[in-house]
Amino acid sequence: MITVPLQDLGELEERSISVLREAKMQFKRIVALWSMGKDSTAVLSLARKAFMKKVPFPVMHIDNGIDFPESYSFRDSLMEKWGLELIVAESKIKKELSGFSCCGANKTDALKKVLNEYGFDAVIVSIRRDEHGIRAKERFFSPRDKYFKWNYKNQPEELWGNYTSPSEDKSHVRVHPILEWNEIDVWNYTKKEKLPINPLYLAKDGFRYRSLGCTHCTVAMPSNARTIDGIMAELKSTKSEERGGRQQDKEKAYAMEKLRALGYM
Repeated sequence: MITVPLQDLGELEERSISVLREAKMQFKRIVALWSMGKDSTAVLSLARKAFMKKVPFPVMHIDNGIDFPESYSFRDSLMEKWGLELIVAESKIKKELSGFSCCGANKTDALKKVLNEYGFDAVIVSIRRDEHGIRAKERFFSPRDKYFKWNYKNQPEELWGNYTSPSEDKSHVRVHPILEWNEIDVWNYTKKEKLPINPLYLAKDGFRYRSLGCTHCTVAMPSNARTIDGIMAELKSTKSEERGGRQQDKEKAYAMEKLRALGYM
């Protein structure tokens, strides 16, 4: 895993804030996805930096009803503390193409419904290129067509910090403010800003969660890391993948590519 030195964290923050401000200028109706994980919480913090300590757009939790109790408690606590406007999108648990009825294409269906209901034209998503080979193909501004599909073979150019949003018919644009960050960058930022974190990331009884999904498709990993410093020390020596505990990411790359082409986050 390639890590960016801590002294470059300021540059990453500046780029992310620039992306968020550009999105606010380009789009009329924005919503940010929030999983209560470290990445999407960091993006909300960056939005607060970009817009005078206030997130100026709603945040959406796509909820299948079986997230961890700790995640629901964290959501409600931070929503009140930061004054977030929360939209809860109900995701059904039913058979779908990936085989993961809890966190696969059904969440995309829930997202479609909310976007149509509210008329959102941009969705802020906290993915990073280093998480998965398919996500490495993304751009900071990534359009989805009127059928919600992603054409990863034909994406807008992004040169010298200029971000374009194609004018052709599209359902919405995905905005990825921390696309260039890696896992340790997020933890460095979380520590520097003293951000609240979901307690599931910290070891309890010899286990912790490195990546958070729902209770049906996420497994804990052996760990004694009870602090952010402990987590970062652990990451510097591990050879395991960040999303190794997420069952849907154990599928072949083409399956994930197909899901993302159809609108999966």
